[in-house]
Amino acid sequence: MKEAEIRRLLAANLLGVLSIILTAVVPAFFWDGFTVLGTHLAWLCICSVCVSTLNIILHLVLKPNLSPKRSSFAHKISRFLKCCIYFFMSCILFHAIIVLYGAPLIESVTETFLFAVLLSTFTTLQCLCMLGPNVQAWIRVFSKNGAMSIWESSLQITTMCSILGAWFGAFPIPLDWDRPWQVWPISCSLGATFGYMAGLIIAPLWIHWNRKQLTYKSR
Repeated sequence: MKEAEIRRLLAANLLGVLSIILTAVVPAFFWDGFTVLGTHLAWLCICSVCVSTLNIILHLVLKPNLSPKRSSFAHKISRFLKCCIYFFMSCILFHAIIVLYGAPLIESVTETFLFAVLLSTFTTLQCLCMLGPNVQAWIRVFSKNGAMSIWESSLQITTMCSILGAWFGAFPIPLDWDRPWQVWPISCSLGATFGYMAGLIIAPLWIHWNRKQLTYKSR
């Protein structure tokens, strides 16, 4: 395992962390009264767009899972449209799962859907950038010893950390502390965000620590 590849992964992940921090700081210079808690829905949109844009750019620049096969322009358009459909389906699926876990069905629909978009950005979008609209590859990566590169190992870690962060973020909601961050879905979205950021930092450190034990199968 090359140290240079781990450093590339670390640099890319740190850029991801920085982009999220900037989404909480930069808009306040242009939007009077902007705060992550006070204008949370706007921040959800800004964060989702910025993280999505950065992930796509990093994928195009670093090409972590570049296929040796050349594809036609029509194939690339078809692949792009499939990715868009998969992302939208992921948003709907996350929305349904969140409602089944206790989110309001009729009230706060916008809040729930934007939270689902954020979760899809932290999880599904990364899978689409790394693996494309290939469900079998997704199943392989998230199965035991299924990762074939450090980038796929990082994908495993960040995805799980994001989902666990969102789950842990739901714990304070029913408590009668009357804090502004207990309003739906602030604690869950912040939990998912902190989980995602933690995963971005943990992944390259864990891979570096276990680099001698990690053996990736050839494609």
